[in-house]
Formats: sequence, C-alpha cells, structure tokens
Amino acid sequence: MTVLWHCQGVTSTSTAGAVRQGSLRELNLAVVLGRIAGADQPPSRAGIAGQTGLTRATVSAVVDDLITGRLVTEADPAPRGGAGRPARGLRLATDGPAGLGLEVNVDYLAACVVDLAGTVRHHEVRRADLRPVAPADALARLVELAGRARAAADREGLTLAGATLAVPGLVDGHGLVRLAPNLGWRDVDVPALLAAHPPLAGPVDGVPALVVDNEANLAALGELHAGPATASFLHVSGEIGIGAGIVLDGALFRGARGWSGELGHVPVDPAGPRCRCGARGCLETYAGQEAVLGAAGLSGADLPADTAARRLADLAEAGDPATLDALRAAGTALGVAVAGVVNLLDLDTVVLGGGYATLAPWLRPPVLAELTDRVLTAAWSPVTVRAAALGPASAAVGGAGSVVRRIIARPSGWLAGRPCPELTHGRR
Repeated sequence: MTVLWHCQGVTSTSTAGAVRQGSLRELNLAVVLGRIAGADQPPSRAGIAGQTGLTRATVSAVVDDLITGRLVTEADPAPRGGAGRPARGLRLATDGPAGLGLEVNVDYLAACVVDLAGTVRHHEVRRADLRPVAPADALARLVELAGRARAAADREGLTLAGATLAVPGLVDGHGLVRLAPNLGWRDVDVPALLAAHPPLAGPVDGVPALVVDNEANLAALGELHAGPATASFLHVSGEIGIGAGIVLDGALFRGARGWSGELGHVPVDPAGPRCRCGARGCLETYAGQEAVLGAAGLSGADLPADTAARRLADLAEAGDPATLDALRAAGTALGVAVAGVVNLLDLDTVVLGGGYATLAPWLRPPVLAELTDRVLTAAWSPVTVRAAALGPASAAVGGAGSVVRRIIARPSGWLAGRPCPELTHGRR
C-alpha cells in the first residue's frame, strides 16, 4: 500500500509552512479525485482512506471540498444484507465543470461539450469547404458554434472550464499554426484571433483558457481514454488530409519538436502525383478523401448534404465496383505507409479514425494484408486493425476530454476559482 503524507488541522505562520500545507492539500485533492475517477464502482470515503493511507478525517474533509466545488457527488448505496448502514459511494459530478472541444478541418467545423465523467453532452458539426476562407473568417464561424455549445452547457447546468481546438496542421507550443497545407494556413496565430470572443473565455474574470493542438494528436488522446485498453497504438485520422497520433505506453508521443504524426506526407511512391505540401507521391494523394472520391468517380460537389465517408460507405455496401476498387487501393496505400511505422515503433494496434472509422469494413482487409506482408514480426505477433471507438468525432471529443482530465489531475486550480496553468494558450 502506498502511504501518502497528509496533514489535518495543522497551521503555520511561516511562509515555508504555508507552502507545504497548500502543497499537501493539492496532493490530497488530486489523489482522492483520481481514485474516484478511476474506480469501476463508486468508492466510499472509508474505501479511499484504506486504499491511499490517508486518515478518514482527511479523506472526509477533502471529499467535502470536492463536493462543494461541484467535482464529486454522492451516490446512493447499493442494497445489501446484514447489519449496519451501507456507505454512500462517490462519483464524478455531471453538473460541474465541463470541457469544450472545437475542431477546424478542411471541410467542416465541430464543437462538443464533455462533462467531468467523460459523457458527451453536446455535439454539433457544420459542413463547409474552408479552403477558400481566410483563417480569421473560418475562426469567426467556429466562434458561432462555440457560442451554441456554451449555451447548451449552461442549459445543462455545466460550467465550461476551458477549450481545446483541433487543427489539421503543425502547431507550436504557443498555439501558432505553423502550417496546415490542406487549409492553406501558414503562421496563423489562432489564440490571438480567438482571444476576444466571449464563448472561448475562461470561467473566471474572462481569462482565456484555450489550447490549440494537432487534430490527430487529440483524436489519439480521445481514443486512449475511450477505446479498449491499449497502451500503445497508432491512430490514423483520415479526412481530406491524413494525420496520425502515436501513443506509446499510455502517453502521446510528440517528437523532439512536437510535430510527429504527419503520416499523410509519408511517400508511397516518390514518383507519384504532386501533393499540396509540394512533395510527390504522399499517402494523401492515394488515400486522402478527395483521392478516394475521384477514384470512385465522385467529387465533393456530389455530396451537398452528406459526408464523403458516409456516401462512400453507402456505395460500398451496395456493391458499387468503382467504390470498392477505390477503397481497396486506398487501403493498400495506407497499409504500406502504416507498415513502416509499425516496423519502426513495434506497435501492436492500428486505429482507423476520422472518416476512416466509417470506412473501416472496407479499408481494414487491404491494410491488414499489407501489414501481414511487410511487418517483420507479423507471423508470430499480428497487428490489430480496428475502427476508432469515438468514430469521426474523435478529435473534438478528445479535445474536450483533455480539459476535464486536467481538472481531475489538478483539482486545486478549479477549486481556487481560476483555470489551471495548463489551460492557457499553447500545448498541454
């Protein structure tokens, strides 16, 4: 059993003592809330005390603070036989802080609200081709969605504790979008463009609480916490662009400069067609949404009221030969690129997200075929290929979820009435 230092009823007039007392309280808050968040069944105060080594008095005081702060609520005890009154369980509150997840992609905008327990309480998608739209105008449209999401949260009795925005491009540590080739964005200061908009202000004193990150990374984080228990995997987001989030041993791998995962610009054929990034033969030119639509004899103009992935899936289900051939070719190209990543990083699972989640029944067989042929260890250690648990909503939901997970990791920031430092502009 791990024993944590705790302090009950101790006061000090020294600066060092005050800091120590505050640190102990922060630690105890995080430990207790973490236990509640990670429990399969609502634990009791006595149960938490037994698990952590904290005294029952300390746990009770901490739980009271968490309940007052709308982070925890008491659950009715389960019926049981025998003498004595059953203890009340504790669970995460569903009427306290919530996270706002936003996404700007090439052909849509999205906004969602996730409560502290991880439940999606609001989700809205607006379809639009954003390539001819200036970044400031695209973000202004996103603000409208954010406003409706905040209104929905208010109606549910939730308080937005921060927002995370997913962008299909390279994002530096200050939220600056260095390059989003499919959107045509370069050096776009997203936090500065959004800072003045009330829907994205923090819950206290209008303090901005915005994180900007790569959409594939956020999708991978969403999958890490929502999907089947897998500690290491490659999450591939397939839209007009193709991005990847790499999770190793339960943590997102960002690379030395934070820009890992650009799977869409891995060359499948060095002599292939020119990509928007300027190189030739990138995976996106073979397995991106527009490439698959073109090979199936379709175009974005053919889909005024539907998503491309859903239309392709409908045609594939109907047995359309051109669509089946297009998906088979895309899956083969995807499998070639993914096999290199699996050989390099020794991953055992590939998750198909974004539009690929909808198309997984047809993409999975050719991807698996290439992995079987190209991964050296496939004969005795096969790779699992599956659709994302969150489907096409992975990035927005993952972004919103990252906000509430930071509160669970450091509840003292929320209880103090201010956003956590990690919720300021830039990467988590």
